[in-house]
Amino acid sequence: MTTERPERRFWRVYEPVHAVCYFDPAFAAAMVEAGLTGGWNGYFAGRAFPLGAPPARVVTALFYGFAPAMVARAVPKIWNRITPAGVREARFAAADAVVGVHAPAGSTDDLRRVTANLERAVDSLAVDGRALAGAWQSVARPASWFARLWLAVTVLREHRGDGHVVAATACGLTGLQASITHVATGALDRDVLQRNRGWTDREWADAIEELRERGVLSADGALTGAGVALRENVERLTDDLAIGPWRALNDAEWTMRTLGRLATVLVDRGVVPVPNPMGVPRPA
Repeated sequence: MTTERPERRFWRVYEPVHAVCYFDPAFAAAMVEAGLTGGWNGYFAGRAFPLGAPPARVVTALFYGFAPAMVARAVPKIWNRITPAGVREARFAAADAVVGVHAPAGSTDDLRRVTANLERAVDSLAVDGRALAGAWQSVARPASWFARLWLAVTVLREHRGDGHVVAATACGLTGLQASITHVATGALDRDVLQRNRGWTDREWADAIEELRERGVLSADGALTGAGVALRENVERLTDDLAIGPWRALNDAEWTMRTLGRLATVLVDRGVVPVPNPMGVPRPA
């Protein structure tokens, strides 16, 4: 039996807490109140605002996996409807409300301690070559502890996400090809992922053919032995690049257990559905 690496177990408990911003309607409602309608408009603004008001090419490059045409439908028009500062305030107001509602009874003091531990890890992060993590690390912390908790886990997930992009590109995968190989593992549904990333059938088919020519996929679209090894290498390198936050974490096992209780509540209550198009896992 293989023991899961601690940095991956850590990811499994902080990722669902971050992901409330994609699934809880309070986040969309806060964006609408601030002047921005449309779910995908909110998604791109909500992740990109720490970068300022970046153009579509920058968002496409950093978000890795979205069709350029899908990004271009939202960016840059979103910045004519809401400012980065407006997005920040809407995000934090929603995070305060949602995390506060779902925090386990009697857990407030523990979650404050968790937040302090996470913020120490965030402050220690090396963000060389990690644009999203660096941008989110620079966001001023809000007054609310619940919103600060959400911000801390968001920096951590973008740090890991930037590392995942490094790992996948180092293994020769475009964003679309990485998505296709992920689908081929059986962890995600093609129709759901393709629709939520904006790729056409032709673009998807062309990328499959490229992967077949490289020996990554078989004729029926399954991973070959080389494809399995490629995916394993991507995940191993992603974990290698995510070890820093875990090593910097005070009371690491306690922090992970306590944060895991909140993550489990969010999943068990259906706030964060599992499975989902993002691959957000069930807490370990």
